[in-house]
Amino acid sequence: MNELLRVNYDSDRITLSARELHKFLEVTERFGNWFERMNQYGFQENVDYLGRKVFNTQAHQELQDYEITLDMAKEIAMIQRSEKGKQIRQYFLELERKWNSPEAVMNRALEYSRKQVQALLQTNEKLELENKMKDQQLNELKPKADYYDQILQSKSLVLISQIAKDYGMGAPTMNKKLHELGVQYKQGGQWLLYSKYQNKGYTHSRTINITRSDGRSDVRMQTEWTQKGRLFLYELLRKNGILPIIEQN
Repeated sequence: MNELLRVNYDSDRITLSARELHKFLEVTERFGNWFERMNQYGFQENVDYLGRKVFNTQAHQELQDYEITLDMAKEIAMIQRSEKGKQIRQYFLELERKWNSPEAVMNRALEYSRKQVQALLQTNEKLELENKMKDQQLNELKPKADYYDQILQSKSLVLISQIAKDYGMGAPTMNKKLHELGVQYKQGGQWLLYSKYQNKGYTHSRTINITRSDGRSDVRMQTEWTQKGRLFLYELLRKNGILPIIEQN
């Protein structure tokens, strides 16, 4: 069967362009007026036709068109009472017969099933990817959460040696690093916070009794870090690329 007019099979029913039908029928009346007159036969928008815009390359402008159903096209062809109308109506009836043949119905059912399976596979792939992304994000956040939990669960004061151990360092190395980062300075053998950190609640200092190597009794100040201070050090060190062992690969 020769193709007299282009039709669309993209949906669950055959459709075609009203403008192309108008042209095939060789109607001399302007398209807009003609289509409005055809509409007086009871056709309904969104049921029998849908409006759409098409670009006219010759006029270089958009024109109004309508995607109409095959049933509407058959009725319009019959209304014309012309040889062209009769010819295109027979063509539409042949298209409809082939469309409704058992083979065509089966092919559409198979194609629909194939698309459904493909859509499910794509959905599964998307969900699998989203789950993997969430797993990665959770795994990235978990070490930090664990370390935060470890800090927040403890209500006691801690020595710098205990914090240093969390990072795989000794106290001297940690104290030196905090000095480099502008947190503390050493005076008289004691590590003291710079003034801008002294009123933040990061530390608690107290004097303890000690015995010198020569047997003399003495006192020295011991700086202990609060959990607030410990979190401050965590954020500061983390910004500088220093992570606790629990977060290291």
